[in-house]
Amino acid sequence: VGVVEERAVSAEAACEVSYDVAVVGAGVAGAALATVLARDNGLRVALVERDLRQPERIVGELLQPGGVQALRDLRLLPAVEGIDAQDIRGYGIFLNNKHIAVQYGEQNPRAAGEGAGSGAQVCGRSFHNGRFVQRLRELASAEPNVTLVQGNVTALVRDDRGVTTGIEFRARNTSDEDSTFKLSASFTVACDGCASRLRASVAPAATYKVKSVFAGMVLTLDVDKDLPFPSHGHVVLLDTAPVLFYPISSTEVRCLVDLPSSSIDRDAYLRDVVLPQLPEMLRAPFAAGVAAGGLKCMPNRVMPAEPYAAHKAALLLGDSFNMRHPLTGGGMTVALSDVKLIQQLFKEIARVESDGRTSWKGESEVERAVRRFHVRRRPRSSTINILADALYAVFCGGSGGSGGSKSSEGESALSKSEELAMEDMRDACFQYLGRGGRCSTDPIRMLGGLEPRPMLLIAHFFAVALYGCSRALLPFPTPARVHHSWTLFRSAFNIVKPLIDAERVTFLSWIPIRHIPTLAI
Repeated sequence: VGVVEERAVSAEAACEVSYDVAVVGAGVAGAALATVLARDNGLRVALVERDLRQPERIVGELLQPGGVQALRDLRLLPAVEGIDAQDIRGYGIFLNNKHIAVQYGEQNPRAAGEGAGSGAQVCGRSFHNGRFVQRLRELASAEPNVTLVQGNVTALVRDDRGVTTGIEFRARNTSDEDSTFKLSASFTVACDGCASRLRASVAPAATYKVKSVFAGMVLTLDVDKDLPFPSHGHVVLLDTAPVLFYPISSTEVRCLVDLPSSSIDRDAYLRDVVLPQLPEMLRAPFAAGVAAGGLKCMPNRVMPAEPYAAHKAALLLGDSFNMRHPLTGGGMTVALSDVKLIQQLFKEIARVESDGRTSWKGESEVERAVRRFHVRRRPRSSTINILADALYAVFCGGSGGSGGSKSSEGESALSKSEELAMEDMRDACFQYLGRGGRCSTDPIRMLGGLEPRPMLLIAHFFAVALYGCSRALLPFPTPARVHHSWTLFRSAFNIVKPLIDAERVTFLSWIPIRHIPTLAI
């Protein structure tokens, strides 16, 4: 039994009192939110988690610089201390026999806080997800105003008007495993992950799509000597889909392979297709990892943030609210940025009086505050979301992503001309990032959560498309090259426009055209 489990109280004891806020799920978002609401807002918080043991996940292990900054602002940086976390200064990108390296750049001293010089390098952090989550749980459970309880939340409790008044859960630490408990709280925040049970109750319109499947394994090597670019993430662009490598400790590297199908012979695919296309330095540890077994798979879900009734005293946060492809590692950055905004939201709607009571604003004021939260989060979340999903589609080239030659689940297969256009789009993206200057610094800073500017992202995306179109016309335009150039632009538009519409950002979301059909010749 670890420190976190020891601090948890019984379900019976937890339900003896009422709380200001019930937080469902003690993952990255839930544990961070519980800590700051209790410590800084003075609210009484019940933190309910299904399993308090250290989790084992194959994603949620790379925190972009924007997420590190959010941790700093929340005064939660101790969560990345003592877990052998590694600095990430940028990315190495490999395509065929070529490679480039792009860095986040220098730190803004005002954004970095005290002690940061003007030339300080911007860094993300990578680590074992389970170690990071347990440290956040330790920080939360150490707060006097946080009551930690282990239980499986099954439903929201609502009054006759539909306003949430608490949660219903089953406890694991009781003699009767079927016992159901009700916990009273003035407000509930559901942070119960991608398979959320509470999502349908709060945001009935929210639905997700499975865009691909990641197979993950841990490679053992010296991260300072055996990686092509130390202190970098590595993206290897295969013929079919990208492969990711990034350090999660001083002796371990996480490898994530995007599988073309969940039903293929995984070992054969890794050995016969992936291995020969990897950089020479990574082939031996990759082969050893495949031989060792222990491969874990995870579906990659995508779900835009859907609006919902804000006056019902319930919020969604983290993967229960919004998901994007994990290729760019932006999930924790969005979640921690949302924690900052939700902390501000509770400052606007709840005040702890001198006698210890908490006074709440009326329903209309709460609804306006929640709407402001949605508006405030949109620039950062939409930039990260669109970039993640668009970059995945581009990096898959002609394969179109999981499922082979399809742009997404449920969509028709790409034609041969579209496959060739997407391959050229991937090549153009690689060349564009390699040009340096703002062609590389702007995209990598947006990926890192440092530039929450959707319009800048759209400008760079279409700059890449036009760059690819111009290259397709060389050495001189012919009817076939013009058609190929148009197919490339059309394919790029059809990738990004549905993402813009889903996020409801920039003037392009007002354009009624969502998809450009094939030009018949």
